[in-house]
Amino acid sequence: HFSRPPSLTTDLTLLLECLKFQMKCPDLQKQALLTIHSICEKREMGGVAFVYNLSKSSIVHPDVKETALFTLGTLAEANVYCKNSLCKKETFADLADCLMKEDIPLKQKRLSVYLLLVLVANNNKVKCKIQIACYSGNNFQYSIKCLFGASTKAVFCSVISFFCIAEEGQRICVAAFPVIKIWLQQLTFPQTEIFQPICTFIAMTVANNSCVQESFSACGGLETLALTLGRLASAADTSLLSCQLSVIISKTLSACITDNSSLASGLAQYDVVLHLFSLLASPHLDPQDRLPILLSLGYCTEASGATAHFFFLLKIYIPIS
Repeated sequence: HFSRPPSLTTDLTLLLECLKFQMKCPDLQKQALLTIHSICEKREMGGVAFVYNLSKSSIVHPDVKETALFTLGTLAEANVYCKNSLCKKETFADLADCLMKEDIPLKQKRLSVYLLLVLVANNNKVKCKIQIACYSGNNFQYSIKCLFGASTKAVFCSVISFFCIAEEGQRICVAAFPVIKIWLQQLTFPQTEIFQPICTFIAMTVANNSCVQESFSACGGLETLALTLGRLASAADTSLLSCQLSVIISKTLSACITDNSSLASGLAQYDVVLHLFSLLASPHLDPQDRLPILLSLGYCTEASGATAHFFFLLKIYIPIS
């Protein structure tokens, strides 16, 4: 790569020795890792493999693991050699395993997501390799289920946004649609904490991709969403929770039919337009949620050629002074 100044090489050697022989002193290890980061920020100086092994060790303090992940992320972000040395199948498999384990601290999961996003940034070949290696075949649905059940919304959305960055990621996510439809059908009010992540997954997977939209509809997912909206919107006048969940479904439906008039017109049989108008009239509706509902209404009425009727009803539900 380049000629290393003797003083820097000596400093790094001492710091790595500190990491190796201070396993019972997390504070010293954390300080050593941060010092390595400051030295290597603009150059690849070695020691990445050791720091990586430290990040997944079962005998070090959790704080040290978190600091090691942070160090790896910042080094990979600043130096292409560090980044390339970490872009291996086992690295991505370890990060995926970390995200799926229930006993991993939230901060460590967030730092794993940070490292993951740094490694795949501007690297489509790596994105595809990770998606296929870590989340293909029969393991995919299990992985998604773990993310829904075990991760917080922040971690979940970060991971799903990573997989939906490119079209190939969206196509891989299609494999989960059948089980997603079943979960939507089985949801009850005590389980509403999983509702938002499921709808986020659907919306991000179908976004701006007509083929994926068609796949979601073909497996019965769009129909399930429309029927769920009808069930919840009917109670939106008397239930704040029903109103909030109806808004989430409205936003998800919008993503499913954007720029797809055939799917949008097909929602007429489920009285989606009437349900959306009744939702607009709910006393529990947050004013900032009106716009996404109006967008959904616009997609539905434009596709069915009922735009004039839409504006007539709009004046009834939202009087214009």
